[in-house]
Amino acid sequence: MQFKALILDGKSMARSITRIAHEIIEHNKGVDDVVIVGIHSRGVPLASRIADKINEIEGKTVEVATLDITDYRDDISDEEKAEKRGLFESSLKSLDIKHKQIILVDDVLYTGRTVRAALDAVMDIGRPKVIQLAVLVDRGHRELPIRPDYVGKNVPTSSKEIVKLHLKEVDGTDEVVIYSE
Repeated sequence: MQFKALILDGKSMARSITRIAHEIIEHNKGVDDVVIVGIHSRGVPLASRIADKINEIEGKTVEVATLDITDYRDDISDEEKAEKRGLFESSLKSLDIKHKQIILVDDVLYTGRTVRAALDAVMDIGRPKVIQLAVLVDRGHRELPIRPDYVGKNVPTSSKEIVKLHLKEVDGTDEVVIYSE
């Protein structure tokens, strides 16, 4: 992989997260019954950041949960699923999601397969009032009819490019970078 471009730096990411938080509040007419759900792995810290920003704006604590989609993925073998099983936690399982507005949070939206797996996982837990999708980066190239409700940045890419999100909590820095193969 070869570095191609810096798409978002830390300040740009923070502005995008603030905008997403405002849009979630506006679209849902507040945050009553909203649950922010981070898809493992990088969706989890993003979900926490969005929830923190909503709390800062609204003065209300919004519930945050995590979702492990390992068993629902169609792009890895059963052996790989077995290896990954148990690495992440799905705290959403412990919540009653009936009548809740679920906001799924992921880092980069590409083919839509991760989101499809997340939708299946949520529906196995229960039937929420609504499920919405927030992503920091939408890079296109959908293989499934999935559309985000909230987007930090749309980044047209080639299918030969790789978009990587780095987060302070995981990587020590906040940035979104494009690499070419």
